[in-house]
Amino acid sequence: MVSNFNQRIIDEFRGNAGKVGPPFEGAPIVLLTSKGAKSGRPHTTPLVYMHDEENRDRIYVFASMGGAPKNPAWYHNLRANPEATAEVGTDRYPVRATITSGEERDRLFEKQASRFPQFGQYQQNTKRTIPVVALERTEAGAG
Repeated sequence: MVSNFNQRIIDEFRGNAGKVGPPFEGAPIVLLTSKGAKSGRPHTTPLVYMHDEENRDRIYVFASMGGAPKNPAWYHNLRANPEATAEVGTDRYPVRATITSGEERDRLFEKQASRFPQFGQYQQNTKRTIPVVALERTEAGAG
């Protein structure tokens, strides 16, 4: 079930070619559609993402859940079913999720927190290490 808040963001995103207003105005937003780990049903979640500077077919998302003590459902869905769909602007494409770790995870998270300081605050608010997930385009002729 999609929260009313998320559904408003999803509707605004799809109705405005990927642009949304507050509280995410100006932030890069991806709509991630993953398959439910238990239900198998599709679930769409709006997330702030970061581009990979070296691979234009890869973006990163952060399982912050606002610094909550547990990881968000979409993260569990991707661990169970790494094949998903990303929507960036008007582009919709299949992706494969990979959980980053170690130095790579730390470097990516620090970069995101320097761009969007609230991510650093989210990490301070929780005892868990916030996962960083790479989403890589999988369709032929990507780019």
